[in-house]
Amino acid sequence: MSTVASPSASPSTSDVSTSPTPPTAATAPVRSPGFDRRGTFALAAIASAGLMTVLDGSIVTVALPSIQNDLRFSATGISWVMNAYLLAFGGLLLLAGRLGDLLGRKRMFLGGIGLFIAASILAGAATTPALLVGARFLQGVGSAAAASVSLGILVTLFTEPGLRGRAIGVYSFTGAAGASIGQVLGGALTESLSWHWIFYINVPIGLATLALAVRAVPNDRGLGLKAGADAPGALLIISGLMLGIYAVVGTTQYGWTSTRTLGLGALAALLIAGFLVRQRFAATPLMPLRILRSRNLVGANAVQMLMISAMFAFQIVVSLAMQHVLGYGAAANGLAMLPAAVGIGATALLISARLIGRFGPRAVLVSGLIMLVAALALLPSLPVHAGYAADLLPTMLLISGGGLAMPAAASLGMSGAREQDAGVVSGLYNTTQQIGSAAGAAVLTTLSASRTAALLRAGRSTPDALMGGYHLAFAVGVGLLLAALVVALLVLRPARAARA
Repeated sequence: MSTVASPSASPSTSDVSTSPTPPTAATAPVRSPGFDRRGTFALAAIASAGLMTVLDGSIVTVALPSIQNDLRFSATGISWVMNAYLLAFGGLLLLAGRLGDLLGRKRMFLGGIGLFIAASILAGAATTPALLVGARFLQGVGSAAAASVSLGILVTLFTEPGLRGRAIGVYSFTGAAGASIGQVLGGALTESLSWHWIFYINVPIGLATLALAVRAVPNDRGLGLKAGADAPGALLIISGLMLGIYAVVGTTQYGWTSTRTLGLGALAALLIAGFLVRQRFAATPLMPLRILRSRNLVGANAVQMLMISAMFAFQIVVSLAMQHVLGYGAAANGLAMLPAAVGIGATALLISARLIGRFGPRAVLVSGLIMLVAALALLPSLPVHAGYAADLLPTMLLISGGGLAMPAAASLGMSGAREQDAGVVSGLYNTTQQIGSAAGAAVLTTLSASRTAALLRAGRSTPDALMGGYHLAFAVGVGLLLAALVVALLVLRPARAARA
């Protein structure tokens, strides 16, 4: 990163001349530094890893019908192509983040990318359901290792507030880009080649990421395992998170009030509570509880969980409405979502860092959430014969508020992270993101399906019943965003803007 040279010593009175006085640190205009060559490559590696992870998640959803027909998955078994990945990814993020602090974040990042590449090759070559589900689980492990330390690497590499804001904006942009690109690319690869290539596409991206990371990501030795070798704590948190996610993803089949769901949920809660108690008394805690003393850190994680849950109503339910009711194909659906991705990306890349620097992350987060509420509030009245320009495009444009909200939430979520805790704080932030994603998917799909079934029993046509179910999901999404807005206003503390 570029640095500002220290001013030379002041001249003595005998040295004073009539020539203009050179600008000093106090008088020279302050310019925002740019990324140096190594910083640019490191950011590119982290961004491409994030792109690959999000791309993989969205590209698989498009190809599920082809995978089911080719490998003869059962109607319930096909969901494990997604669930196996989610279990490993969400369950291991927190542990992987702490291991990055202990063993070195670069080592964890490189290992995760390498495992993800190998698992992608295995998934692409799968010939049985069991082999594909196992490969997807390994992909989740690799993604957890890489994603858990990504934000930790960013905040320790870019310490200047302006550069850090821009770096987080780039990182946030990759999520929006990957989701939309995945839908378009998934349909194109599946139709032109085969579903196997949706996994093989990860190989060149992963190898390029490895090449950049080896060269540019700084080496860090880590604290050593003795600083946090808490095996019982690791077992408790992995078991608790995986059981919790397993309970949530099963609600689409068993319901929220089933004995299975309630029993697994209660056991998961007990295991997570046991983990927190363990961290209170462990000599070398896996997650030092001091990180939870920050109101901004806790509040930002809560806001993100609610926001990501609500955004499922946009990313997935809107796609379902376009394909199942409005008659869009997979490729056309991806193109229709493109303005949203461009808007989020442009806002995150070009505007968010400047606004955060001028007004502070809390104000920018609140503004972004208000835009998201306005975007989703248009959808509960979406007609069965909706036109794109009149009915969908306004939401696609307003959803660019996510480009403000996501970088601001990430800045607050990583606020106060110490050098020795950056990995676990990053892992915690990514964990709440995955919990929000899983909970949003389960809640909104089950509510939508129940509403659709009720309308069909009442004699409504299939398109009307489907859209009625989607309307309920959109309304719940608005409620979740309003709850996130309340948390942001009541819990988060305004930070002094870092004016240039």
